[in-house]
Amino acid sequence: MLVDSHCHLTGGQLENDQDAVLERARLAGVTGFVAVGTDLADCRRVLELAGRQPQVQASLGLHPHEASAWDPAAARELEALVQDPRVRFVGETGLDWHYDLSPREVQEAVFRDHIRLARRCGKPVMVHTREAPAETLRILAEEGAGQVGGIIHCFSEDRAFAAGALDLGFHLSFSGIVTFKNAAGIREVAAWAPEDRILVETDSPYLAPVPFRGKPNEPAFVVHVAAQVASLRHLAPARLAEITVRNLEALCGWPTLS
Repeated sequence: MLVDSHCHLTGGQLENDQDAVLERARLAGVTGFVAVGTDLADCRRVLELAGRQPQVQASLGLHPHEASAWDPAAARELEALVQDPRVRFVGETGLDWHYDLSPREVQEAVFRDHIRLARRCGKPVMVHTREAPAETLRILAEEGAGQVGGIIHCFSEDRAFAAGALDLGFHLSFSGIVTFKNAAGIREVAAWAPEDRILVETDSPYLAPVPFRGKPNEPAFVVHVAAQVASLRHLAPARLAEITVRNLEALCGWPTLS
């Protein structure tokens, strides 16, 4: 059994085919899904999906691309939404200095607000970071994010960044990137990271792993991510699945194997 620790099942390519997508994943051995909201409308859709599908739990926040939409009303609504017991994480939040779709200073302020919200409600943080490694670690440290921990999702940095995130109490989640030919540094981290801090995800519908590159990604394909990480760590795939599911349970309190 596997859990996809980060997937987008609403507001995009997979929304109109949700039931079939989830059924294909179950047939592949994927038994749990952390569905991620990226703006307030999407967060509402994620909660509705989690209400219909008990194998789906939620992570709610404003993606850094959407940070410009943050205002006091949005903050109040998100704080109310994350009180739902099906919400296991706050975010996806963080910094994206590749696309810069929201001003950097706005991204930083919204990231800090999300961390403070996570601390108030006692839930871990789902972190997006792209081309801002030092700044991400600095903000996590300054805001005391280690008190609740969280996930560096779609890990795409180097071992130095990984060590910094681990020191702050965070987990590292590996996506289909770990199967790409040009991802030797990420594979190195996947092989090296402590056993109790690793997770696997798809980030569906993006970043489909080999052998599905160029196609829409979906949670069933997390099997291929897990197989790659298992091979790197010289583990049987079933053992890697058990480790990652138990790690997610320990992090967010979701008894996925019960």
